[in-house]
Amino acid sequence: MIWPVYKSGQNSLQCHTCSHYLMMMVMLGVFISVALVLGTANAASLGSVYTEGGMVQGKSRSVGLFRHVDVFKGIPFAAQPGRLAKPVPHPGWDGVLKAYEYANRCMQLNILGKEVLGSEDCLYLNIWVPHGSSVSTNLPVMVFIYGGGFLMGGGMGANFLNNYLYDGQEIADRGNVIVVTFNYRVGALGFLSTGDADAPGNYGLWDQHAAIAWVHRNIRAFGGNPANITLFGESAGGASVNFQILSPKNKGLVRRAISQSGVALCPWAINRNPRQSAEKIAKKVGCPTDSKMVACLKMTDPKIVTLAGNVELSTSASDPIVHKLDLSPVIDGDFVPGEPDTLFQNAADIDYIAGVNDMDGHLFATVDIPSINNALVSTPVADVRALSNSLSDARGQDAGAATYQEYTVNWGSNPSDQDIKKTIVEIETDYIFLVPTQTALYLHTDHAKSARTYSYLFTEPSRMPIFPLWMGADHAEDLQFVFGKPFETPLGYFPRHRDVSKYMIAYWSNFAQTGDPNKGESSVPVAWPEFAGTGHKYLDIHNSMNKNSVKQMLRTRKVYYWTTVFASYPSVQKS
Repeated sequence: MIWPVYKSGQNSLQCHTCSHYLMMMVMLGVFISVALVLGTANAASLGSVYTEGGMVQGKSRSVGLFRHVDVFKGIPFAAQPGRLAKPVPHPGWDGVLKAYEYANRCMQLNILGKEVLGSEDCLYLNIWVPHGSSVSTNLPVMVFIYGGGFLMGGGMGANFLNNYLYDGQEIADRGNVIVVTFNYRVGALGFLSTGDADAPGNYGLWDQHAAIAWVHRNIRAFGGNPANITLFGESAGGASVNFQILSPKNKGLVRRAISQSGVALCPWAINRNPRQSAEKIAKKVGCPTDSKMVACLKMTDPKIVTLAGNVELSTSASDPIVHKLDLSPVIDGDFVPGEPDTLFQNAADIDYIAGVNDMDGHLFATVDIPSINNALVSTPVADVRALSNSLSDARGQDAGAATYQEYTVNWGSNPSDQDIKKTIVEIETDYIFLVPTQTALYLHTDHAKSARTYSYLFTEPSRMPIFPLWMGADHAEDLQFVFGKPFETPLGYFPRHRDVSKYMIAYWSNFAQTGDPNKGESSVPVAWPEFAGTGHKYLDIHNSMNKNSVKQMLRTRKVYYWTTVFASYPSVQKS
């Protein structure tokens, strides 16, 4: 637009044109302001929603012009559970439940293992529902299961300045999916088992199942499609996702699943001697270890029982922390009817993504060998040998020597301190996460009927400034990107981090919509091929993805070593 210029003696039309244009601009500004106000005031929203327990009312958040997310927090999906018992249905409520605040976490130890947090009344869930100019219907549903070693965690996640890690808003809005998070019992109250009918265990898994079943029964009222539910979870949550699709109890409830850094085959995911763990807790709290043990534990203060289930953090290369995580699921003949590797036929029609972070074992290696992160302190070769022996102890000393040889074969005669430290991280990453995950992918593909299988490796370098320069992605570092934190708190991240987050939300939500991470409402940087077929392809996820991000045969030699060579050594009976 060229502004007309008024000159003395000319017809006043030109100046009138100025005034007319100014008036148009003012009216346009008013129109935009009114539209913004109306977009907020009259935004699409569910209002009160009818569920099987009664009416619930959430809050509506504006996330952009004519884009809102309805948020419901603290909806009960089961009653307060009995001690060491399966969850039971909630009796319901009168009136309208104001679902505005997160409920208590389930009873658990704090991060230091010294204090007890949370409540036994904890089986609640949270829902995020995105809307455009009209109320959403028939949306895909993504149900998240948190990690924490089966010892801690909550459906809201860690909190910093009221910014909760597992806030589902960014995934819901950017992926156009409903997001659900929930609490489940952890620690002694969630996983203590006597290995028999007295206390069969797996209460936390039953809680997860109860939440999934509640979502299946009720999510249509929130605009969700109960026939299109995707589970996703990280660490113990990733293993839980795997348990849920392997269990016959969820038949018909789950369409797809994503396991991040954890599967049911991980060495920490099954407790093979639950009676011993239960007796150790009973002795700590002064209960007998005979037939009266469970009755005594049920009458003991739950905080004392929870505290007795703490993990001893005095670890070393010869006594690694992975061997101390014994409050975990058990093969109960019910929810987990057999060895996990024999149950993959139950997931034959469930699409599956599984992957790990390239240095997932770093967190565990740091606990076992603190010098890993200290550039001023060398890590002795003896620590590599001790770690190899301790992780191989189920197969004996010869297996330990073979593990050491496998991981040091390329060292040469004089390995650098960096070589030694990286090797320790590699051993723990492979043993604790990567090899079990690859094994699960092979099993899922082998048993698949209609199901598709996808593999990934997350390699975005750690943002922790105290870590060595050679660090890749540590355990749990993928979560901030999946939950869109670089968008929610932009000042804490660089543009490249928003790229990673955009990619992950796109792949994850497309997969939830269609079963194919490449097809859906979101564009992706490169096509992610299926795992099945030649090469067993996987996607390398980081901030600068292109066609070279599609790779194949992820650490095949190490997978072969652990699943074939190592497994060929005879098992050693422990006293």
